Amino acid sequence: MTYHSWLQCIHGCGRRYSIYDIVYRCKECGGLLDVEHDLEALKDRSAAEWKALFDQRARTNEWPYGSGVWSKKEWVCPQVDVANVVSLGEGNTPLLPISPLRFGEGLGEGLWVKQCGTSHTGSFKDLGMTVLVSVVRQMIADGKPIRAVACASTGDTSAAMAAYCAAAGIPAIVFLPQGKVSTAQLVQPIAHGALVLALDTDFDGCMRIVQQVTADQTIYLANSMNSLRIEGQKTVAIEIAQQLGWEVPDWVVIPAGNLGNVSALGRGFLMMKELGLIHRLPRIACAQAANANPLYLSYLTGFEEYRPVPAQKTLASAIQIGAPVSYERAVKVLRAFDGVVEQASEDELADAADRADRAGLYCCPQTGVALAVLFKLVERDKILPEHRVVVISTAHGLKFTGFKVGYHEGALADVVARHANPPLELPADIQAVSQAIDQMVGSGGSRM
Repeated sequence: MTYHSWLQCIHGCGRRYSIYDIVYRCKECGGLLDVEHDLEALKDRSAAEWKALFDQRARTNEWPYGSGVWSKKEWVCPQVDVANVVSLGEGNTPLLPISPLRFGEGLGEGLWVKQCGTSHTGSFKDLGMTVLVSVVRQMIADGKPIRAVACASTGDTSAAMAAYCAAAGIPAIVFLPQGKVSTAQLVQPIAHGALVLALDTDFDGCMRIVQQVTADQTIYLANSMNSLRIEGQKTVAIEIAQQLGWEVPDWVVIPAGNLGNVSALGRGFLMMKELGLIHRLPRIACAQAANANPLYLSYLTGFEEYRPVPAQKTLASAIQIGAPVSYERAVKVLRAFDGVVEQASEDELADAADRADRAGLYCCPQTGVALAVLFKLVERDKILPEHRVVVISTAHGLKFTGFKVGYHEGALADVVARHANPPLELPADIQAVSQAIDQMVGSGGSRM
């Protein structure tokens, strides 16, 4: 059976385009485009056969099926030649069970954190970028005159795009808001040889510029309004079900910025349900920073009203976005999944990240937002102890060392560092050292 996918307008006109067309919005009505698949063709395999195939590929090094994305190639991008796949071993990230004894009251035994930050460049953005850059490589092989790939970014998207473009030998152009990304996020695209342009604006301003630049069709847009990215990111949902023995959690909590990840998560679960691999859908909780919360404000109106907001500075810099491109997609998913939206203050997200760190996770501030929202929903009895919950951790904490240092130095604005744990500076004296140890653990106590 030959599998096939295409781009299709999410609005009523339903116009279709090839995945190799250089188009990001419908030419008829201006609507966003989604990748759609021939589901009838995919039904040539039973649900049991798809599960067996995906499980077998999870244990292989056969190129490119050892990737967490390309192990689902038929569901993601069936047309791309294997020779043009650009993979850096993305996906297959751990689903860690978390003990409620270490994490907080009111949580049941069924709590997991999906550690997407262990992917190649340290964030879930790898999952979408492997697909997009592979399609661009295929287009170049087929004769399309693409000179470069470009994106606006708050950090993680640029790192992923630069790495995959470097692996493919394709020039990369990055637009970053000046002074608003961590050093670790800034240095990644620099190290991979990208042209990095730090603009005196915020992410939304960078996004406006990159859309103007990519009106030149020889420069290909890599932001999440490009639905090829979402196709790779939807494999997070498939991995979660696979790692739970093809079962579905009751809740998935996910940080929300530009909102492509919310759409991707929903698409993954919906595709599994349509093809019979699962029989119900989880509820989705979107977590926004209170300083950049347009989706939350819209949720308060039942999604009847929506206004972009000027995104204020937040420690969760990767979701410091006031005009999310994928708003329509996210609302569609939230309605289908009986979803909720909640926000977290700077103090709440920092405290939640600290609680996670003290349980051994070392999470990014965006994951701190998701965990803070989890704790709020537990306190309100929205999430109950018997519920199985997966929290999506979107990036590695090592990308946000400044956030961690600032917390333990008590230097973060609007944050009470309740468990600051700076190093003790002592003389090289055994008595002083022994006294410090005794104060911490001498009577069986602990600073934890």
